[in-house]
Amino acid sequence: MSAAEVTGERRAELAEALHAVRERIDAACASAGRDPSGVRMIAVTKTFPATDVAMLTDLGLTDFGENRDQEARRKVEELAGLRPDAAARWHMVGRLQRNKARSVVRWAAEVQSVDSPRLADALARAVASARDAGERAGPLDVLVQASLDADPGRGGCPLPELPALADTVAASGELALRGVMLVAPMEMDPGAAFDVLSRAWQRIRRDHPEATELSAGMSGDMEAAIRHGSTCVRVGTALLGGRRIASP
Repeated sequence: MSAAEVTGERRAELAEALHAVRERIDAACASAGRDPSGVRMIAVTKTFPATDVAMLTDLGLTDFGENRDQEARRKVEELAGLRPDAAARWHMVGRLQRNKARSVVRWAAEVQSVDSPRLADALARAVASARDAGERAGPLDVLVQASLDADPGRGGCPLPELPALADTVAASGELALRGVMLVAPMEMDPGAAFDVLSRAWQRIRRDHPEATELSAGMSGDMEAAIRHGSTCVRVGTALLGGRRIASP
């Protein structure tokens, strides 16, 4: 099979998968009595090559999520070469170490995994430095990540501490609080998890009306998340298939 045929086959796979995911979102919104335009999709492209991202931009997607800084930086640069005019918006959705903050703020429009005041402070300092250097034009959009099980591998802030973390982010001139994110624990019913998260989000919105984003739901549980108010689903496997090796 020629390179052109391989590219065409992959483009067709992605188009079919994207159509199926959008149908799932539409059906979930219809069941919940919601407008599908109120649920955006982030394509989680970790371990997939920049050529896949380029094809997804051709299909109309603009939001892309990455879990690792090094892979994301490389992919952002590669996409700029492949699609210089693409309106791609990049999101950090994985656990983030403070020592990566300076790098992440140079490519990410949003970080969805802020789970401690120390990380928030590190990101704020990094944004200030990047703005002084002319490497960033504005503040960094931030979602505070909630934890329902205190699993260190998944990250997240315990629910009792979440309002204080939201206050810390909102008080920073370099960060913009946009909402709350959750990765549902595998051992917990997704509907129950998203119900708890939705109530925590509503409490935060009372103090911070600008925190309008509820990022919850992935390939296996997006319907339950949408039923409980998710405004953003993070879709990897259902869109891109099984994990591949990222571009070198």
